[in-house]
Amino acid sequence: MTESSHESHENVPSRQRRRFPGISSRAYEHPADRSALVALRKLTGFDTVFKALSGLLPERSLRLLFLSDSVRVSDAQFTHLNSMLRDACYILDLEKVPPMYVNQDPQPNAMCIGLDEPIIVVTTGLVELLDEEEMRAVVGHEVGHALSGHAVYRTILLFLTNLALKVAWIPLGNVAIMAIVTALREWFRKSELSADRAGLLVGQDLRASMRGLMKIAGGNHLHEMNVDAFLAQADEYEKGGDLRDSVLKILNVLPRSHPFTTVRAAELKKWSETRDYQRIMDGHYPRRDEDKDTSVSDAFKESASHYADSVRGSKDPLMKLVGDIAGGAGDLGGKLRDKFTGQGGGAGGTGKGGATDGSQGSTSPEDPEQGPREPGSAGS
Repeated sequence: MTESSHESHENVPSRQRRRFPGISSRAYEHPADRSALVALRKLTGFDTVFKALSGLLPERSLRLLFLSDSVRVSDAQFTHLNSMLRDACYILDLEKVPPMYVNQDPQPNAMCIGLDEPIIVVTTGLVELLDEEEMRAVVGHEVGHALSGHAVYRTILLFLTNLALKVAWIPLGNVAIMAIVTALREWFRKSELSADRAGLLVGQDLRASMRGLMKIAGGNHLHEMNVDAFLAQADEYEKGGDLRDSVLKILNVLPRSHPFTTVRAAELKKWSETRDYQRIMDGHYPRRDEDKDTSVSDAFKESASHYADSVRGSKDPLMKLVGDIAGGAGDLGGKLRDKFTGQGGGAGGTGKGGATDGSQGSTSPEDPEQGPREPGSAGS
């Protein structure tokens, strides 16, 4: 039976952390998460698939599988994880504590799945890799998924990914499925940014969140790693290379369910330094009882504003070019051709090949520095 987080809070660790009564998931959800979910729901055929799978997915079987072949976290088993779970639910004011299981798997990972009610699963590889405060951030990450209602879409993604593999041999059999899987992956990568923020709200220790992400990327070798150098990798990844590298970045991330780890770390650190984060820590945040009064159009505006700011401030060559074009600097097709062929078109060029003497044009328009980037079950 699922217990109340309030009834079981007497056993949580003694360290005092801020609590957020009635907090809405809107407080920490990344604008890209919400906009990607809206886009997913508008995908042709998604509603049909969603309704069908909601009735067909063997959720009871899923729960029995973990109950029979994993270890359920409780007062008697993995008690330190049980305390972290209760603490996370208490801090984010999640009324029911989701069942949590530890599954034997050397790959560090965690996930929140389930259609009717969420289940949290962490692997032994993750439990053995992280210290207490790092693990607390991961548990908070998964509780954030539960509060945001992400579990149902994650479950469908897992099912469809498996189904796509089974029907891949049928001509065109998996085309429609893969279209939905691709859209689900795009949303889930964005949802990881939101859940990372929830993990920080629960752990309230940015250094622990950074350490956990570094360990997921490089293993249990913290003495060989450095947070500043790790974050510098994310900066180099975003702004490095040319347009060909920008396209390769897109292709590399498409098959992934999680964003790249350095990018997650940089995005989380950036959010921790914002006024929005500080206001939440000061007790000023959206409440669940206000959710019904929220405007969909306001969410669209916020997402649009976020993407506009991202394009304007991005160091990525492709995003800089998009920003340049949006600013009326010229013809997109011509500029893309010039960039890929190495020909410079000059400001206000005709877009028909640019210089013919072999000289290179400007490879990136000047733009303001940096903006947010884009969000893994540990994975998480």
